Amino acid sequence: MIEESTATGRSYLAEVFVSLKAAVNDPQGLAIRDGLRSLGYADVEAVRAGKYLRVTLRAASSDDAHAQVTRMCDQLLTNPVIETYQISITVLADH
Repeated sequence: MIEESTATGRSYLAEVFVSLKAAVNDPQGLAIRDGLRSLGYADVEAVRAGKYLRVTLRAASSDDAHAQVTRMCDQLLTNPVIETYQISITVLADH
């Protein structure tokens, strides 16, 4: 479902933090951990790699912005089989 922009509401910044589920192997995280250890950071026990996304959107409210970004994550931005995500919403100043 594609929604038409209504150009109403406020602008919001959604920050999406995506990480692999705990049960999923993370070869990138293991490589980073090993690299850090080889640089002398012997106390590093584990590293989990992920991705960070910034989405700017217009919405009627913070709750509406959060709901829209949740749908985006479920439909395109993440793979729900192997990834989890957290969303942070910030109101942007009107210009």
